[in-house]
Amino acid sequence: MAFRGGQDDAHNKSRGGKLPQRKMLLVEDNYYHVYSRSIAKYVVFNNADEYMRFIDIVSLCRHENFHYKYSKFLELNLSTQKAIIQKLKDENSVLIKIVAYCVMPTHIHFLLKQSKSNGISKFMLRVMSSYSRYFNQKHHRNGPLWGSRFKNVLVSTDEQLIHLTRYIHLNPVSAGLINNPEDWTFSSLGEYTDDSISVGICDFREVVNMSPQKYQKFVHDQKSYQRKISLIKNILIDDYFG
Repeated sequence: MAFRGGQDDAHNKSRGGKLPQRKMLLVEDNYYHVYSRSIAKYVVFNNADEYMRFIDIVSLCRHENFHYKYSKFLELNLSTQKAIIQKLKDENSVLIKIVAYCVMPTHIHFLLKQSKSNGISKFMLRVMSSYSRYFNQKHHRNGPLWGSRFKNVLVSTDEQLIHLTRYIHLNPVSAGLINNPEDWTFSSLGEYTDDSISVGICDFREVVNMSPQKYQKFVHDQKSYQRKISLIKNILIDDYFG
């Protein structure tokens, strides 16, 4: 696997609805760990409906030619929605490829491969803006929902890639929300380990060449250690967002 380009420091903020201005551009065909936290650690996912709303937005907004506001898309009849989704699949033009994700009460994690120029920034702006509009309207609030920027780290080796998928899928366990990663249904782990899931939103076969059973064991082998490290050193989220 070839890696190109440098790590984006992601220190510049997005203002006025514009795309974030960054000192170093994210490069096509590179993989990045992308993460963002809600403002002031505000809980932005309170129930299954909110988690699934966000995941549905993610699924659609990765497509370059999806130009609807999600709320307007939902107003279309079901047959029209299905026709739009099929057209997007047929065009197969995506801003990014999602390798892994995990949605947590106050933050989100993605492992993304950038497919189009500026694709990650466009994707994140679409997703975070869409969910913010929905959440603020639903909860009768105003103002920003997310911190002022998302952060990203270039993943530079194949070994880092596969271990990062495990780290992302173990986040709910490390945070003490559940005991087993399979119990957190708002991550991509099921796509990796459940043969009955025939259609998902992740492209991970180039990264993870394991059977579902082997990958499940790979994740569980690190479960206790990752939780212990997170408790002792507090490294999982606070190191990234501190």
